Amino acid sequence: MTRVLVVEDDPQLVRALEINLKARTYTVDAAVDGATARRLASARPPDVVLLDLGLPDMDGLDLIGWLRGFSRAPILVVSARQASDEKVAALDAGADDYIPKPFSMDELLARLRAAARRSRPTDGEEQPAVIETPGFTLDLPAKKAQRAGSPVRLTPTEWHLLEVLVRHRGRLVTQQQLLGEVWGPSHRTRTNYLRVYMAQLRRKLEPDPSHPRHLITAPGMGYRFEE
Repeated sequence: MTRVLVVEDDPQLVRALEINLKARTYTVDAAVDGATARRLASARPPDVVLLDLGLPDMDGLDLIGWLRGFSRAPILVVSARQASDEKVAALDAGADDYIPKPFSMDELLARLRAAARRSRPTDGEEQPAVIETPGFTLDLPAKKAQRAGSPVRLTPTEWHLLEVLVRHRGRLVTQQQLLGEVWGPSHRTRTNYLRVYMAQLRRKLEPDPSHPRHLITAPGMGYRFEE
C-alpha cells in the first residue's frame, strides 16, 4: 500500500484528506508541524508527501530540503501561497508539484496518483548500480570510482553531488536543487560551492576537464550528467 505523509496544520483539511485517501486504500500519516513530520518520516518513510508550506514551527521549504536529504518520495506542495516566486522556490527546493488552495479533491488525488506512478520505476527505469562511461566507472552502492582502471578517491560531498546528478541523468538539475540536497536549504544561494566541487569532480573523472563530456554546465541554470 502507498504510504502518504500529510503535513498540514488545518485539522478539518487533514480529516478530509485522511477520509478520501483511506477510502482509496492509501495508508496515511498526518503531521500538524515540521517536527512531527520529521519524526514520522524518519520512523515510517513515506511514498508520497502532501505538504503545506505554512507550518507553525518552520517554513515548508526547510522541510522539503530536509526530506530531500534522504528521500526521493514525490513531494506535492498544497499551499495558499499564490505568488510565482513561492512556487519556483518550492520546486527548486525539491518539490515535484504545486497545488494551490483551494483545490479540487479529485484533481489532488489525480496528481497524487500520477506522482506515485512516476516514483515507481519499472524494470527498464531501474537506476543502475554501476555507471560505465568511456572514461570512468562509478559503483554507486560501494561508493567506488575508477578511471582507466585505477581507483579514484572522492570525498563524501563529491559523492553526494555526483549521486544527485546521476539520479537525474540526462536531465538538468538546478543549482538551487543541488545546493539544497547536498548542503541543505540554508545554502541555496552558495553557487560558488558548486563551481568548486564540479571543477574537482571534472579533474578527477573527466578525460579532458576543460571540455567535459559527462558533467555538463547549463550556464546560470544548473548541471546535468550525461553517460
